[in-house]
Amino acid sequence: MHIHLITPITTQGIRTLEDVEPLMSTDLTITQSLIEMGPASIECEFDEALAVPGVVVEAIKAERAGADAIIIDCMGDPGLKAAREVVSVPVLGPADASMHLAAMLAHRFSVVTVLESVVPMIENLAKVYGVSDKLASVRVIDIPVLELEAAPERLTSELSQASLAAVEEDGAHAIVLGCTGFLGCAEAVDAVLKAKGYDLPVIDPIPTTVCVAAGVVRAGLRHSKRTYGTPRAKTVDGFDIPHFQ
Repeated sequence: MHIHLITPITTQGIRTLEDVEPLMSTDLTITQSLIEMGPASIECEFDEALAVPGVVVEAIKAERAGADAIIIDCMGDPGLKAAREVVSVPVLGPADASMHLAAMLAHRFSVVTVLESVVPMIENLAKVYGVSDKLASVRVIDIPVLELEAAPERLTSELSQASLAAVEEDGAHAIVLGCTGFLGCAEAVDAVLKAKGYDLPVIDPIPTTVCVAAGVVRAGLRHSKRTYGTPRAKTVDGFDIPHFQ
């Protein structure tokens, strides 16, 4: 199986194949690409809008290269619906997959993310995905995306404390790590919560979405083309998008 990861930013090195190598196996290969034009990171609706054309282009390229499924490497799920319209293989967003799984595994869940500017995005996505009644809260750690790797101990500490507050103050029964840049932090957060007596799911969005994507492919499923129909042929000015029809 071949899963392609689209990292919808232009910053080199913020995501590498080494990061996701533990998720690969003898029957699962992961490839990865950045977008060529767009934001350095995604922390608001403006950033997300700028990323969408690049996501569409990379999705078309990935399907042509033989990908069995595509994952958009951002909790804003930028371009998710648009990408589904231009390809036939399954396209998954970490927010979509993680929120639905959290809603399935727990009564209510909280999302812990980077900045206040992301909160409306997360809350709006929960409404679109039909799980807003399960969303207990969105907590922030106030660390920009491009600074996450600078102080790993501070990152895990802030995530753990915000998650603990979500459980004790907001009534969360599960935690969703609300940035794919938090990859690998779930274990530390889980340990802090367990030490306080809370045994609950801590969802790391990229490993979770890889597992969901693999399951969808193995089940022979994909997104509905009645929902995500191929766009009609028409002139598109100013965008170098490969032919997809």
